[in-house]
Amino acid sequence: MEPAAVREALVAPWRHGEHVDLRGVTVDGPLDLAGLDLTGIDFSGARFPDGLDATGARFLGLAWFRGAEFGGPARFGGTVFHNDARFEDARFTADADFHAAEFRGIGLFDRARFAAGADFAAMVGYGNFSLHEAAFAGETGFAGAEWLGGFWADGASLPAQADFADVQAHGRVWVRRARRGNAPLSLPETGIAFGYTYS
Repeated sequence: MEPAAVREALVAPWRHGEHVDLRGVTVDGPLDLAGLDLTGIDFSGARFPDGLDATGARFLGLAWFRGAEFGGPARFGGTVFHNDARFEDARFTADADFHAAEFRGIGLFDRARFAAGADFAAMVGYGNFSLHEAAFAGETGFAGAEWLGGFWADGASLPAQADFADVQAHGRVWVRRARRGNAPLSLPETGIAFGYTYS
């Protein structure tokens, strides 16, 4: 599918309960959605061989990227997800940028694979934020992130240098089986947890 056709479909006015179904689509070229207001979208199983730029975009409905594959850079810096953002089983071959992104619903990255680094610094999650069994390689950062709806990272695998400085977690924090390099991940040592912590 041509990037222009995808873009045209997604700038339609958002209506509650409706979304554009592009499951399994392959986007033939870089997809530029930067700065746009976007309707609900299901990109489950979609492929973005040349990457996607949604910098500063606003996903007004659901934003589902379950099992999606990003062959080029995935740029979501400053993006606002007004509803649930689902990236379970997604594959990021190039760098993944979620710097200062805002997740107003849940943010799910369960079993996602980040092969070339991930920037989640200064992000804010209002719903539950989950990295269940996610795996990260390359430069990875969460510095200054704030999770208002809790943080779940059971079984997550992170590089030894992953930066969790000055994070804040409100609500339940679950980091059992999570590793940072060869050591257990323990958020109270690298930030502040205001609720119960399970490690």
